[in-house]
Amino acid sequence: MSKFTRILSIDGGGIRGLIPAKVLAAVEQKLQEKTGNKNAHIADFFDLISGTSTGGLLTCIYLCPGLNGSRDRPRFSAEEAVRLYMERGDRIFDLSLWQRIRSAGGLRDEKYSADAFEETLEDYFGDLRLSDLLKPCLITAYDIKRRCTVFFTQHDAKRMETRDFFLKDVARATSAAPTYFEAAKIKSLADVPYPLIDGGVFANNPAICAYIEVRRKFKKRPIIKKIAMLSLGTGFIKKPYSYKSAKNWGAVEWSKPLMDIMMSGVSETVDYQLYQLFDVAGKPDQYLRINSELIFANPDMDDASGENLHALEQEGTRIVAEFNDRLDRFLRLLI
Repeated sequence: MSKFTRILSIDGGGIRGLIPAKVLAAVEQKLQEKTGNKNAHIADFFDLISGTSTGGLLTCIYLCPGLNGSRDRPRFSAEEAVRLYMERGDRIFDLSLWQRIRSAGGLRDEKYSADAFEETLEDYFGDLRLSDLLKPCLITAYDIKRRCTVFFTQHDAKRMETRDFFLKDVARATSAAPTYFEAAKIKSLADVPYPLIDGGVFANNPAICAYIEVRRKFKKRPIIKKIAMLSLGTGFIKKPYSYKSAKNWGAVEWSKPLMDIMMSGVSETVDYQLYQLFDVAGKPDQYLRINSELIFANPDMDDASGENLHALEQEGTRIVAEFNDRLDRFLRLLI
């Protein structure tokens, strides 16, 4: 048993979630080899998993319990999470001719119908509840009516029905990216309605939220010297914006660049904060951030074409190789 409180955090990024899924498939295989346990899963080696948007979906996958007599063990392997993106991604981000016309390419309405995504969530999670997850979690969303952040946490859901939700609704809410999918209107098991959008609007990298949650809610309130954190990004391409062009932009021209800058800026800030916290504590090796500039893949969050799915798989494989030595050293802390 590890002497550390172990945190896994996964960024948002739409279909680019295939990259951390691929990284974690390699992590799971490495852990199986290191422990000699072929049935070891990601959930066995982390005390809390956090995620935003696609990272929230992955959190639900890794902590989802098995059926019937296997409810104390994970239902899905990390490789099955990869298959979710490969097999369902093109259906979730399928832009029909009617939807393209009706939404004017996403200008007048959400770009994609949520039907295929909700069908996928039903297939994977059925009537499971947030409180059924195998370990504590933190999954982000934003309440557009109450104008406040929402953190879905398994450990609170187990204590209070007002904090418990159907797991498919949690995954739908955290992934309700503005302009891509319509806002999610869900209800807690206490029948309280919540109109929610993607948590990426305030915490695309939820790692600092996960760190605070562990310090605040866990009984032992572990100090930073007793925490090991693995933070996974979904890849990036930093497109430069020239002053000559940007100085005359209005609301329409700024809309997409502004979202890009805000999401990457917030993620980088969280990475900086956490690295400094661990470094000042003299434990920089207990924090590992894995993220890399994309080489093969299109960075668009909704490019689920067959060609780009395979390119994202390649990115994941490349990133595992790029971080291999640092990852091996970090995994010793988890066992």
